[in-house]
Amino acid sequence: MNDWERAHRTAQIYKEAYPSGTRVLLVQMSDPYHPVESGMRGTVCFVDDLGTVHIDWDNGRGLGVVPGKDEFRKLTEEELAQELREEQQAQQVLDEQTM
Repeated sequence: MNDWERAHRTAQIYKEAYPSGTRVLLVQMSDPYHPVESGMRGTVCFVDDLGTVHIDWDNGRGLGVVPGKDEFRKLTEEELAQELREEQQAQQVLDEQTM
């Protein structure tokens, strides 16, 4: 297997592991110039053919993470449930304010 085939297979693994819409948490980013803050959550847009996972971060930034250089993970079921509860509570407050 040559380098291109290895890179292509690796990218395919990340595409399957992080489909569009997957929620992730950034543990640490190696970008020394414009890093996203550790602890930031975001939503996967797509994984390119090099394996870079492109993410729309909750702070409004859009920046990819490089597996093996940056550290990130999927949100757990509990974290996803907590996000949903918080969104529902925020919507309820808005609904009450407009009544």
